[in-house]
Amino acid sequence: MKTVDTLVDDIYAAVEEGFEPDFAYVTDFQEDVAAALLKQFKPANRKRGNHLRMSNIGKPDCQLWHEINETDGEGIDAQTRVKFLFGDLIEALMLYLVKEAGHKVTHEQAEVEVNGIKGHMDCRIDGVPVDVKSASPFGYKKFKEGTLAHDDPFGYMAQISGYAEPEKDESAGFLAFEKVLGKIAYMRVDRNDMIDVPSRVDHMKEVVSLEEPPERCFEPVPDGKSGNMKLPTNCSYCAFKKTCWSDANDGDGLRLFLYSTGPRWLVEVEKLPKVPEKLADGTVVFIDYSTTEKLDDIKGIPGT
Repeated sequence: MKTVDTLVDDIYAAVEEGFEPDFAYVTDFQEDVAAALLKQFKPANRKRGNHLRMSNIGKPDCQLWHEINETDGEGIDAQTRVKFLFGDLIEALMLYLVKEAGHKVTHEQAEVEVNGIKGHMDCRIDGVPVDVKSASPFGYKKFKEGTLAHDDPFGYMAQISGYAEPEKDESAGFLAFEKVLGKIAYMRVDRNDMIDVPSRVDHMKEVVSLEEPPERCFEPVPDGKSGNMKLPTNCSYCAFKKTCWSDANDGDGLRLFLYSTGPRWLVEVEKLPKVPEKLADGTVVFIDYSTTEKLDDIKGIPGT
């Protein structure tokens, strides 16, 4: 018997064996793709939300305070917008494959409410609330190994707990798609792994009503053995990091260095990295180490 716990095997089997596409499911997929395009590209749909909702109650207190109180933050650039669109398209594809694999999909984008806070779940699969996620290989590993509850920088556990709360579902789950190799995993979330959503909602209502932001939720972490300190992962993805960390580097603010492994935001610079630095005005500068000996003497050479 097919259940949500056999979901991944059933999808793989359907894809490997092949199937005659169901026209009704194809139509659903087409409509979901169109909705994704409108969501990401239509100007009226692109405004940053300034209210509590189920998808953001798991965010750190300080980040959510800035978001709700509309502190000036980083906008969503084109690269990030395309990444979001890709996630929406993956969700549409996954739900199409779930249906073709013989599983029942209901409650797509159904509204849920807890203590006055609303949200829209992705769906129920075989009666179980499921949230579809596209993930990097690193993020996918958390779903595959079930470790997300212990390392959840984006608040996904609070989100899925919120979707399960109104009906007091005993379990929920994540259907995760790994974006590089196309792997699929289902992570089951049992009731005892879920957070206390009503308490979290009430707490966040109090937090966002404060006149001043709460203390920062995270501390900087060492950047290897260099003596430098960098933002933790949670902060590096936050749109309000520049405001929140304006006191970094003796009041000069965060410094952004462009490593081959990705950008790195430094809070304290004891040893200047031998990589380009991106300044606040967008200029990228390189360091000429052949003419410098001391950190205080180093001058940036504009990049081209």
